[in-house]
Amino acid sequence: MMSSIASEGPLLRIDALTRSFGGFVALDNISVEIRKGERFGLIGPNGSGKTTLVNCISGALRPNKGTVRFREEDITPLPPNQRAHRGIARSFQIPRPFRSMTVLENLMVALDFAPGHNLLELASHRRDTAMSILTRMGLASKAHEATATLTQVELRKMELARAMATGPKLLISDEAMAGLSTSEVDEVLDLLMSLAGEDIAIIMIEHIMQAVMRFSERVMCLDAGRIIAIGTPADVMANARVQEAYLGT
Repeated sequence: MMSSIASEGPLLRIDALTRSFGGFVALDNISVEIRKGERFGLIGPNGSGKTTLVNCISGALRPNKGTVRFREEDITPLPPNQRAHRGIARSFQIPRPFRSMTVLENLMVALDFAPGHNLLELASHRRDTAMSILTRMGLASKAHEATATLTQVELRKMELARAMATGPKLLISDEAMAGLSTSEVDEVLDLLMSLAGEDIAIIMIEHIMQAVMRFSERVMCLDAGRIIAIGTPADVMANARVQEAYLGT
């Protein structure tokens, strides 16, 4: 079992990725690999390049140099929708649901854009699939309510549900826990841990360090567009450069 896992190539391979905005270098020669099902934390101070990196992974931005390979395919030139169809999903810090729709209707819209979606599929089947995802996220009781009635943690769960509706192999969680209480952070963290347990690789961008440490198998810290540390959570947090850049010590 271990030998087959070891011989399997990385799910995501980023090689020498560079992205500039005018004279400002946001990413400087970034190379990293992420394995299938890996829990990967991405940290760094504001302006360190985290958002630029995930935008290059999801297709919102094109790098000036370097490549992004997903499941051994070079996806560097592909737009976001084609990357989504290949199995890359992203949840955003600020959910933007369709306010005129119910929670269930929002999720069914996401299912319409899922890879392999069949336009002839019965609406009842799609509804069952949507309800299954909502149940998993703890939102089944809210299925027929307007999104305006949802709490902040429920909105974050719905954002994750919409990402999961596309059947991703890689999920980028962009500060899904920002502004939540300790108990709400635990709820979202437990959900992400359960998803990772199903061989979905998750890149977590988060400023709540306790959550990153608890969640991640590996952590990468960026500063000024460069990787200053990568390794286990304990090793990264013990790194003097990380403490100086991220913690200001």
